[in-house]
Amino acid sequence: MTLRSLAASLAIALLMGLASQAPARAQSKGDESPNAGKADETKSESKNKADDKEKKADEPKVKLEKATFGGGCFWCLEAVYERIPGVKSVVSGYAGGNVPRPTYEMVSSGLTGHAEVVQLVYDPEVVPFEKLLKVFWACHNPTTLNQQGPDFGTQYRSIILYHNEDQKKAALKSYKELTAAGVFADPIVTQLEPLKEFYPAERYHQDYFRRNSSAAYCQAEIVPKLRKLKLIK
Repeated sequence: MTLRSLAASLAIALLMGLASQAPARAQSKGDESPNAGKADETKSESKNKADDKEKKADEPKVKLEKATFGGGCFWCLEAVYERIPGVKSVVSGYAGGNVPRPTYEMVSSGLTGHAEVVQLVYDPEVVPFEKLLKVFWACHNPTTLNQQGPDFGTQYRSIILYHNEDQKKAALKSYKELTAAGVFADPIVTQLEPLKEFYPAERYHQDYFRRNSSAAYCQAEIVPKLRKLKLIK
């Protein structure tokens, strides 16, 4: 084989090799295109999620507050406050005494210092504390000492257990206004104290009226309070 023939053979081999590699490269380039698109979509989704989180963070959060009242049997106050728009939850319990983790039997003895109370979680943007006070004064008799209807004993006393100074000021203001207006024939004997500790009552006391609305006590004591509630503005 002459040098010229050898050079020609090498040139042909080189051209054939390049021709065989060209389609493979083209195919490889084509395969990368869909993956690149998916990556772009993933980035877009991540950005949208990040934007959603930022929007949620910017949205104002509802700040719920608590209030604690005692006005006779906690079944009664619970049934009343559960029907107030803006009140998120109502829990019957014990407060105002000096015995930790009391039971119903202990509180009923009158020796614990605790009163039967309800603790509310409410949205002040929907129902301000002043409205809760108005309901409190209207749904029990704040002039009878240690008694509400047929229930007697210190555990049934009228009491407001404030959670902060604003609640204390609001309670004092409403008390003075009621007294000045002579709304009640007798003096108001409601106690006003800071809340130190609240102990939820036993499970069978919770949502009592909802579960026992046909009971004689509920019909005689709670139903009239619910009717009165409709008149409060």
